[in-house]
Amino acid sequence: MLFMAKKQFKAESKRLLEMMINSIYTHKEIFLRELISNASDAMDKLYFKSMQENLGITREDLSIMLDVNKENRTITIKDCGIGMDKDDLENNLGVIAQSGSFKFKQENADTDKEEVDVIGQFGVGFYSAFMVAEKVTVLTKKYGEDTAYLWESSGVDGYTITESEKEGYGSEITLYIKESTEDESYDDFLAEYKIKSLVKRYSDYIRYPIKMECTHRHLKEGTENEYEEHKCVETLNSMVPIWKKNKTELTDEEYNEFYKEKFLDYSDPLTHIHSKTEGTATYNALLFIPGKAPFDYYSKDYEKGLQLYSSGVLIMEKCADLLPDYFSFVKGLVDSEDLSLNISREMLQHDKQLKLIERSIERTIKNELKKMLNNEREKYEEFWKNFGLQIKFGLYSGYGMNKELLKDLLMFYSSSEKKLTTIDEYITRMKEDQKVIYFASGETVAKIDCLPQTEMIKEKGYEILYLTDSIDEFTLQMLVDYDGKEFKSIQSSDTDFETEEEKNEKKEKAEENKDMLEEMKKLLEGKVADVRLSSRLRSHPVCLTSDGALSIEMEKVLGAMPDNNSKPKADKVLEINANHAIFDKLRSLYETDKEKLSAYTDILYQQARLIEGIDIEDPVDYCNKVCSLML
Repeated sequence: MLFMAKKQFKAESKRLLEMMINSIYTHKEIFLRELISNASDAMDKLYFKSMQENLGITREDLSIMLDVNKENRTITIKDCGIGMDKDDLENNLGVIAQSGSFKFKQENADTDKEEVDVIGQFGVGFYSAFMVAEKVTVLTKKYGEDTAYLWESSGVDGYTITESEKEGYGSEITLYIKESTEDESYDDFLAEYKIKSLVKRYSDYIRYPIKMECTHRHLKEGTENEYEEHKCVETLNSMVPIWKKNKTELTDEEYNEFYKEKFLDYSDPLTHIHSKTEGTATYNALLFIPGKAPFDYYSKDYEKGLQLYSSGVLIMEKCADLLPDYFSFVKGLVDSEDLSLNISREMLQHDKQLKLIERSIERTIKNELKKMLNNEREKYEEFWKNFGLQIKFGLYSGYGMNKELLKDLLMFYSSSEKKLTTIDEYITRMKEDQKVIYFASGETVAKIDCLPQTEMIKEKGYEILYLTDSIDEFTLQMLVDYDGKEFKSIQSSDTDFETEEEKNEKKEKAEENKDMLEEMKKLLEGKVADVRLSSRLRSHPVCLTSDGALSIEMEKVLGAMPDNNSKPKADKVLEINANHAIFDKLRSLYETDKEKLSAYTDILYQQARLIEGIDIEDPVDYCNKVCSLML
């Protein structure tokens, strides 16, 4: 046997190894994923060689074997791949960040992708083993050669390569696991359950079987409490990802079960999206829209993102860059062979390829939602109840930059249809002379429906969109218009529903009573911008409207925000029904009892606040004034 002196890693490789062990990988457990991926690559290379040279080796002949020895504190990963000779060991394991797999890909760039679908690219994954191992050995024999070699290293102090003996071709990587300390435990990596879970999580879809001898404990026959153990070799991975199967082979039940198991949801998803995209962005995607919003969805604790795979190997548990915020409710995964991986498989380069996939997924989700809206209305309305608020936030955020994408997904309750409707559907029902889209805001549909301002507009046959979420008015303001139709709040003071006859009558009465209206305005100084007569009211004596862009509903929303010291105020207008008996009472009081007029004015103002869903400013004073008028 030929022994060779210990060799040192190059200075730059030594620094990279130190950095990688301590900081590049965020989770120590990924060492097994990296080594299994390398084993898979080695077998891919042998299979490719077999195809080129007609060696008769098929994928069914290839597998990966794991062996865990608690007593010796070792984990061994065995493959029957292409193996390495001395030069390969020097070039691939002696120089960090030089990837044999990457070179193999380059040399066979013109070959069918299925035939050279190796995973590794940058050649540092192997060294993740040193995060958990104090020593690593590689016993390997290259296919077609007689001599085996043993590569051995304890990390940054260098490595040795010696001739050795090995039956058959392939590689055996043995990790001598570190002893646990107060700060770090390594014992878990020697537990059978842990190895099983790591394979299932990261390497479940490696195309070759990953096998391990597993221990099973069962009740001994003929006894009641005596157990015995037996061992058997099991395949730990499923190998074929569901997303790489043909959609025609799968049932809704299979999709639903995969979703519930993978994303830990107890209920079926509302729908699934299974797509394969080729071209500038090549990837497989399996996406799900949950049936219900997660309990923390509208909280800062919720974390969006899709699982990201590269050739069936899990790279990231939640890749946030693949989903825009307004579609953050989507669960699922993306598997791409084209993404650039930087240093480790955990660190994605933010290149144009990732952005292309994100944009493609965005369009796919939008199209699926639109299709659901058109073809499965009941299902879409269920979706809207769960996630409609997020669509509105998406339209409002970014100064409306996403409004063209999202606007036709919006839904609001309709006063005439008595159900949710889209803005496009509203427009198809607009009256011939109608120029704007009318809306009203409030806490609930029932409360909005009772607003005094709705009486005349419903009487005239106009439809109203009822806005019940705090974001709604801001969303419409950012939208500006829909297909050229502007939005108009019926709670705005300049909403024009009156006929010319009604306008003239109101104008005459306002002129006759301008002194009284001015007096009431003074009594409410600092509370309202104006007091006006109104002919929009029918059975109600008063209502509050607003001048300007800031509505009363917006004032409530902004005022409820934390750390908002400015507390912007709407320019409120107290409107009085010129045809109500209370107007005649006010006129009488203006002539005979100014003190009572003051009480009436304040009571009417506080009542108008209540109707708009605003608290009374001084409940005790209000009650005293009402009681005084009852005596």
